[in-house]
Amino acid sequence: MATDSISRIGVLTSGGDCAGLNAAIRAVVHRAIQGYGWQVVGILEGTRGLLERPMKTENLGLRIFTGNILRLGGTILGTVNKGDPFNYPLPDGSTADVSQFFIDGVRELGLDALIGIGGDGSMKILSRLAEQGDIPFVGIPKTIDNDVAFTDFSIGFATAVDTAVEAMDRLQPTAASHHRVMILEVMGRDAGHIALNAGIAGGADVILIPEIPYDAEKVAEKIRSLNALGRNHALVICSEAIRLASGSAVFQDQGDGQARYGGVGHVLGQQISDLTGAETRVTVLGHVQRGGIPTSRDRVIASAFGVHAVDLVAAGKTSRMVAWQYREVVDVPLKKVVAQYHNVNIDGALVQAARGLGICLGD
Repeated sequence: MATDSISRIGVLTSGGDCAGLNAAIRAVVHRAIQGYGWQVVGILEGTRGLLERPMKTENLGLRIFTGNILRLGGTILGTVNKGDPFNYPLPDGSTADVSQFFIDGVRELGLDALIGIGGDGSMKILSRLAEQGDIPFVGIPKTIDNDVAFTDFSIGFATAVDTAVEAMDRLQPTAASHHRVMILEVMGRDAGHIALNAGIAGGADVILIPEIPYDAEKVAEKIRSLNALGRNHALVICSEAIRLASGSAVFQDQGDGQARYGGVGHVLGQQISDLTGAETRVTVLGHVQRGGIPTSRDRVIASAFGVHAVDLVAAGKTSRMVAWQYREVVDVPLKKVVAQYHNVNIDGALVQAARGLGICLGD
């Protein structure tokens, strides 16, 4: 698609919120309007915005995209992390394929291209919608889990890690004061990037991630060894999706009828108490990791992603996702992205660094 054939593009955020989304939206709007003279339509509430009638959209202009937008957490467009258009829940409890509503919405709005900011699940859905509807599409990766393939960093990850590190910085003094084992449960779904990065930066004694099955006795041995050295406390960080000895994860039932990871920290706390006699306390960081003011790294990466995504549309290079590799913004085919998953490399540099520091990884 030639640049002169483009006049109007859409942008949406999809999946769970995180810090840095507004910086990416701002970059898309600035580059599209100032760089190419295009109109930008914001699609509200993710894919749902084009599934409902009337559609939920808003024309985006430069007036609202001042520097203050960079500092806002969440997304001004709203988002949704349920309601797959290919298997959409209906009021009577059944499901239906309503993907054509989304495609028709793009046509009715006169959009020449679409930029979607989402995680691995959103990328799969959006790329499928774009392919089915022949919609020129570019993806921008965002997720605190940092599990989107082919990018070193996704928007939101840096802020989530810094939030977890701050929590550990606050837990350590109270752990020492009361001779306790402090356990911090963090998000990350099936990838342990938050726990691993925050654990190293926060001085954890034990880091437990989904990629490495843990043995509670190994954790207990580490805590006993600290006691033998004269240490009266310990810091443990665990991902919400670590597996119990049975191989199962711990889930919490939600009000919407769904079950989500959560609660394994309390199970781990009881295990440590039973095996060592230590007094344990558990902090579940939860959605605090998603909210708040984005860090400088998230703002910079989001801004660079947004500009590059618009430039890809202008160049006619769609069906791609922008990515951060080797200190540069690059782009990769969406088909490759959605076919893979980026979890922790258990033989990688950070795992080796943790082992070199004497941190117990539960194995």
